[in-house]
Amino acid sequence: MASRRVFHLHLVSDATGETLNAVARAACAQYEDAHPIEHVYALVRGPKQLERVLGEIEGAPGIVMFTMVNDELRQRLEARCAELQTPCISVLDPVMGALGTYLGRESSHKPGSQHTMNAEYFGRIEALNYTMAHDDGQSAGDLDLADIILVGVSRTSKTPTCIYLANRGIKAANVPVVPNVALPPDLETATHPLIVGLTTSPDRLIQIRKNRLLSLHEDTDTSYVNHDAVGEEVAFARRLCARNGWPVIDVTRRSIEETAAAVLNLYNERQKEVG
Repeated sequence: MASRRVFHLHLVSDATGETLNAVARAACAQYEDAHPIEHVYALVRGPKQLERVLGEIEGAPGIVMFTMVNDELRQRLEARCAELQTPCISVLDPVMGALGTYLGRESSHKPGSQHTMNAEYFGRIEALNYTMAHDDGQSAGDLDLADIILVGVSRTSKTPTCIYLANRGIKAANVPVVPNVALPPDLETATHPLIVGLTTSPDRLIQIRKNRLLSLHEDTDTSYVNHDAVGEEVAFARRLCARNGWPVIDVTRRSIEETAAAVLNLYNERQKEVG
């Protein structure tokens, strides 16, 4: 097996850098034998800030990826990288070029335009507040105000999936399913939200729960990780979803992003049906 290649990856952005980081990590994930040492520079909007960045790049040469709309700054960055013989990639240029050609107009050249505090931004904040207030079965009798409700046994990634959805502007609540414990009354009467069950294999669930208990320095010899008990718990949750006609997503081999994407697909299909 070939040894992993370690390299420096400089990510330069005139905004928060979220877009750039996501693109860089998605690309690097395709090279399993490579390990990037990330150098992240956010809100680079002036010459002094850029000079500091250039000094860092010179001290640890590698690949430079950037999102900058100021022509003077980006030209300075590209010129210095050329002198250092360091690859310098503008990750948004192909997309913006194609979009501009299609629309027949120039871009606004505003750094961080995607983070403008408009109605969509405040909608995401409202969704996040709702989601945090309705985590793990918390309910004030207003579950019908949710867009999506996730149900499932403990440790099926309900909370992180809800937070991911909230960052997309979706009001997401989650409710734990525990045998012999009543569900919130307003869950059964809710008609507005899409209710989705999350499940996983008992073996995978036991592994996750044992790791959780170990991290808390708690005893792992409990029904919480007993194979028969966990198997019945998972089966009970599946029967509950089947009885109510709630779709179920198996998260055994899914990342949080993949689970959220599957939930959003169901949500969008439902919106088309009711809209």
